[in-house]
Amino acid sequence: MNLIGFFVCLRNMDSLVRSKIKIIEMYDLIIIGGGPIGLACGLEAQKVGLNYAVLEKGCLVNSIYNYPANMSFFSTSERLELDDIPFVSNSAKPTRSEALEYYRRVAFHRKLNVKLFEEVETIHKNSNDFYEIITKKNAYNTKSIVIATGFYDIPYLMNVKGESLPKVTHYYDEPHFYALQKVVVVGASNSAVDAALETWRKGAEVTMIIRDKAIGDRVKYWVKPDIENRIKEGSIKAYFNSEVAEIRENEIDIKTPEGIVTIENDNVIAMTGYQPNLDFLRKIGITLSSDEIMKPLYDDDTQETNLPNVYVAGVICGGMNTHSLFIENSRIHAIKIIEKIIGKPVSV
Repeated sequence: MNLIGFFVCLRNMDSLVRSKIKIIEMYDLIIIGGGPIGLACGLEAQKVGLNYAVLEKGCLVNSIYNYPANMSFFSTSERLELDDIPFVSNSAKPTRSEALEYYRRVAFHRKLNVKLFEEVETIHKNSNDFYEIITKKNAYNTKSIVIATGFYDIPYLMNVKGESLPKVTHYYDEPHFYALQKVVVVGASNSAVDAALETWRKGAEVTMIIRDKAIGDRVKYWVKPDIENRIKEGSIKAYFNSEVAEIRENEIDIKTPEGIVTIENDNVIAMTGYQPNLDFLRKIGITLSSDEIMKPLYDDDTQETNLPNVYVAGVICGGMNTHSLFIENSRIHAIKIIEKIIGKPVSV
């Protein structure tokens, strides 16, 4: 090899080594989770001049993006607003598409520092009391961390034979796919009721499997009479006090109070609910309550956990009790956290 070839080879090796080394970026605050509450934390950090970044493992407001296409919020639009930025919707209850547009515009026009498709892999504390965060793309050093990861990523499984078949889904998007098919909807909450009504209206033969004796109490008040009337008239078949026993390619077994019932079936929409990634909190050392709620322990006044300068915000604060916190009553978390970080009240 001549001298020129040697230096070319050396340069190529240096580029290869550099490509495998993650460049560490320094921040005052890293916010994990790019949903509405993560964005709220970013807005407050921006206002007080903190050097921050929002890390989101998917697209912007990923959870809302994965909501059913025709979903409407229970809350009115003003309760979903961030930093008093007006949220104008066509009706009192904004739709998924309106929410996506709103939060996208908030992030864009406020020039929030959001890094998308960066799932956090590890967090550990350095000797200098900084936290090092490693994602699939980069590495970060930060003084403080906010975890605002929501709860929509991990579905509750039915743990029955056949649940892994391609015809079974724990996420419902839109109804056209199910037209002219025999559809089972598992559950009796808002998502299950929406899926049952929408697929039935597109021509599906719908059967609901409900563990309790009635449709859930939390179902939207303007929707509940609709599903109850469809069941009462027989348009939608419902098995109450029942659960899935087994799923096969063309059938499903239902465990009812009268015994096993087998019906023909093309698709199963299992709206069995979702849970926060509490294993992630445990992994980095956040203490959880010892009961079945497994709520992260934190200071109610500051949102700080047992880990110094590590905070929780949004629905993750409720542990397995995912119905206790929403956008409208979690926005205040952002202000409390930033006040703790800077050591003084923020102007509202």
